[in-house]
Amino acid sequence: MIDESTKILLPEKDMPRQWYNIIPDLPKPLNPPISPATGKPVSPEELGAIFPMGLILQEASAQRYIDIPEEVLEIYRLWRPSPLFRAKRLESRLGTPARIYYKYEGVSPAGSHKLNTAVPQAYYNMKEGISKISTETGAGQWGSAMALACNFFGIKLHVYMVRVSYEQKPYRKFMMETWGASVTPSPSPLTRAGRDILAKEPDSPGSLGMAISEAVEEAATHEDVHYALGSVLNHVCLHQTIIGLETRQQLELVGDYPDVLIGCAGGGSNFAGLALPFVRDKMNGKEIRIVAVEPAACPSLTKGRFAYDYGDEAKLAPIVQMYTLGHGFIPPAIHAGGLRYHGMSPLVSLLRHEGLVDAVAVPQNACFEAAVLFSRCEGVIPAPESSHAIKVAIDEARRAKEEGREKTIVFNLSGHGHFDLASYEKYLSGKLEDYECPDEIINQALQDLPEVRL
Repeated sequence: MIDESTKILLPEKDMPRQWYNIIPDLPKPLNPPISPATGKPVSPEELGAIFPMGLILQEASAQRYIDIPEEVLEIYRLWRPSPLFRAKRLESRLGTPARIYYKYEGVSPAGSHKLNTAVPQAYYNMKEGISKISTETGAGQWGSAMALACNFFGIKLHVYMVRVSYEQKPYRKFMMETWGASVTPSPSPLTRAGRDILAKEPDSPGSLGMAISEAVEEAATHEDVHYALGSVLNHVCLHQTIIGLETRQQLELVGDYPDVLIGCAGGGSNFAGLALPFVRDKMNGKEIRIVAVEPAACPSLTKGRFAYDYGDEAKLAPIVQMYTLGHGFIPPAIHAGGLRYHGMSPLVSLLRHEGLVDAVAVPQNACFEAAVLFSRCEGVIPAPESSHAIKVAIDEARRAKEEGREKTIVFNLSGHGHFDLASYEKYLSGKLEDYECPDEIINQALQDLPEVRL
C-alpha cells in the first residue's frame, strides 16, 4: 500500500555514505578521453596539470561504490538528505491518476544540486594544497556552488561566467562575490582564448564551451591553479548520484517505485545524479522509462552526433566521445543558461546510444508554462533548467489521465528560480521567444569534429 505522505524525509543518519559508480555496470566500456596535444589517450600526468589525483582516480575507477570523505559528509549535512515531495496539488489540478514526486535540490545553500560535486571537488583540491581554482558557469548555479565550496576549504576561485547569463542574472554574480569568488564575463580579454573569440565577434554572447576554454587556459598556464568542471565528466556524475540513492530510499519508505524518471539535461550532471542508480535497476530487469529533457535550442541528445569532440571552443580540454552539436556551436541566448552546452556527458551519451535512456527536446515557452502551473500548485518557483523536467512530467501525467491508468512519475527539481525572475517576467509579459535550432546550423558545426583513431 502506498503511503500518502506529502514530504518524504530521510533521516540524516540514513544519508548515503558512498557514491554509486556506474562504470563497472555499463553495457560496454567507455572509450578513453583523448589528449588534444598528442592525439593519444590522455595520461594521468596531463590531467594532473588541472585536476587533483583524488578526482583523476575517480574518473576511471572500476569500484562500484566509493566512500564519501567524512569532511564532505559534514558539509553535506547542512542540507542533505534533501526532501522528496509528493506533488498532490499538481496531481489534483491535472486530474490525473498518476502519482507525481519531485526531489528538491533547491534546498542547498547555493540553491541547486551543483553543491553536491562542488564540495568534494574543493575538498580534493585542498588535500593537494591547491590555493586557487578557475572554473566556468552558465546560469551561475555552478559558479555559486563552487564559490561556497571554495569558501569552506579556504581556496580562491575565479569564475568565467557566460556573458549572456552575466548580463541576465546579476544576482548570481553578487552571490558568488559574497562567498569570496571573483567573476569575469566570458569571453574576456584575460586569456588568449577569450581574446581570439572577441577579435572575431566583439559582441559574442558567449557559451559554456568558450568559458571552459578560458578557465582551462588559466589553470594550464599557472602551476598553483587547478580547474573545476560542474558537469559532463565521470567524477561529477559520480558525486551527483547521492540524489538518486536518496530518492530510491525515500520511495522505499512510502512503498513506491517510478514508472517514469525525468531530469533536465545540459551537460548531464543532474540527470545522471537522479538516473544512474535507477539505470542499474533497469539493466537488472526493472520496468522503468528514464527520460533526459533538453532545450529545443540546444538539442545535443536528440539532434547531435555520437562522436569524439572537443569539450571547449579553443580545443584545450580533453576530446571525449559524446553526443555533440560541434564544439563551435553557439546556442541562442535562452534563459535556461545551464543547458547551453554543445555536448553531453560521455556516461549519459553512452546510455542514450545503448537505448537505456530516452531523450526529448522541448521549447522554452512550454517549459515556463509548466513551471508557472507547478509553482501555482506547489509553491516552488523552479529554475528555468528544472522547468524542462516539469514540462515532461506534466505531459506524462496527462497521458496517464487519457489512458486511465495509475503511474508513478519522479523528476528532479534541480534548483529554485529566485535569481531567474527576469526570465519569468519575459514569459509573463509575452516577450519570450521560442527557438528551435535549424538542422543546417548543427550540420555546419559538426563539420569540424576531430579525427580520432583508437
